[in-house]
Amino acid sequence: MEAFLLSAGIVAIAKIGDKTQLLAFILAARFKKPVPIILGILIATLFNHGIAGALGTWITTIISPEKLRWLLTISFFAMALWTLVPDKIEEEETLMANHFGIFGATLITFFLAEMGDKTQIATVALSAHYAMPIIVVLGTTLGMLIADVPAVFIGNQFANKIPMRLVRISAALIFATLGVLSLLKIDQML
Repeated sequence: MEAFLLSAGIVAIAKIGDKTQLLAFILAARFKKPVPIILGILIATLFNHGIAGALGTWITTIISPEKLRWLLTISFFAMALWTLVPDKIEEEETLMANHFGIFGATLITFFLAEMGDKTQIATVALSAHYAMPIIVVLGTTLGMLIADVPAVFIGNQFANKIPMRLVRISAALIFATLGVLSLLKIDQML
């Protein structure tokens, strides 16, 4: 349960103000059809984070436990720093809707926007850390929906009222805490 709740919480916080949340705002404002947008977000996230979860599990088979702990510690601290940097959305990610319909555009743009994104990297690290990729993927997917579904329904008015700096700092502190906890486990092994 810890893996699920922590994965959901980290992603929900990290996604506030993220480019995928901005993409959800843009698609919702443009098409005003929340159901295909939400379904596109769900399927894209499950697929994208599923790949990341599998990668995290695979990494545990090729790296020794000691090296893996060091890699995870460094990854969590790097994620903490990366979370402090605000995301920007690229306009071409929203142009696909003209060619693939609302669901297709959402699916493609969310999948591509998540490639190499901090939550995909976090899913890899959390899957490797907990060795429960399905639970982690379900948690990170829930976190993505917690952050992006309100964006679909509420739009830009609500986003302007969220203190983005505080959100980024909170997410960074969570990742840094995970880094410290991982580091403490390394020290216990030595």
